[in-house]
Amino acid sequence: MTSLLALLSSLLWGTADFEGGRLSKKHPPIAVLGFSQVIGLIFGVAVVIVSGDSNAPALGDSGYLIPGICAGFLGYFALICLYAGLASGSMGVVSPISALSAVIPLSYALMHGESLSFITSIGVVLALVGAFCASGPELSQGLPLRPLLLAIGAACGFGTALTFISIGSQSSALMTMVTMRAATLVVTIAIAVRFRSTGGFSKSEYPSLIFIGVADFVANLLLGVACSKGSVSVAMVLGSMYPIATALLAFSFLRERLHTVQYVGIVLAVGGVALISTF
Repeated sequence: MTSLLALLSSLLWGTADFEGGRLSKKHPPIAVLGFSQVIGLIFGVAVVIVSGDSNAPALGDSGYLIPGICAGFLGYFALICLYAGLASGSMGVVSPISALSAVIPLSYALMHGESLSFITSIGVVLALVGAFCASGPELSQGLPLRPLLLAIGAACGFGTALTFISIGSQSSALMTMVTMRAATLVVTIAIAVRFRSTGGFSKSEYPSLIFIGVADFVANLLLGVACSKGSVSVAMVLGSMYPIATALLAFSFLRERLHTVQYVGIVLAVGGVALISTF
C-alpha cells in the first residue's frame, strides 16, 4: 500500500509540475503558484468538512501544526524555484536535481531508526539515479548558474518540506496538508497586495489552475498517508519519481525529444521501484 500511494503521488506531482511549468511560460511563476495554492486550500478545507477528520492533536511533540507550517513555507519556496526554473527552458537542469530532494527525508528517516535491506537499498539507489537521468540532465551543455541555483533551491526546499510532512503526517496527513496551504495563503495574499495583481489569468486557464492546485494537494496527502502507513524511506524515494511523469508529458504534448539517457533513466527507475516493491 505504501508503494502504491507514493507512486500515485509521483504521478500527480509530475502532472501538476508539467502544467505549472507550461503556464509559467506565459505568467509569472509566483502567480501560478499562488493561485493554485489557494485552490488547494479550498479543496483541503472541503475534504476536512466532508470527512470530519479534524480531531488530531495540533500541538505538542506529535502535533501537526508546526510541521505543517514549516512544510508549507519550505514547499512554497521550492515550488517558486521549480516553476521559475522550468519556465526558463532549462527543465533538463532543474527537474533532475530537484528530484534528488528525496535524499534529505531519506537521510532523516535512516538517522532516526529506519533500516533497509540490502536489496531494497539497491532499489533505492537505482530509483534515485533513474529519476535523475529520466529528467534528461543537460550536462553536455554545462550547468548555467541561474538554473543550477534554482534547482538546488528546489531540492533543498522540497527535501526539508517532505521531512516535515512525514513528521506531521504521523498525527494527521490531511490536517498537515491543510495547515501547509493555510500557511502559504498568508504569503500569497501579501504578494497579491504588493503587486496589486491576481496573475491576469484568462477563464480558459482556470481549469488548469484548479487541476494544479487539487493535484498538488492530493499528491502531498497521498505521500503523507504513505509515510504514516509504512516506511518513510520507501515512501519518499518512490514519491520522488515525479520527473518521469513530467518528462513523458513533455514528450507527448510538447514534442520534446527524449534522449538516450532518459530512456536509461526510466529503465533504472522502473527496476528500482520493482526491487523496492518486491522486497
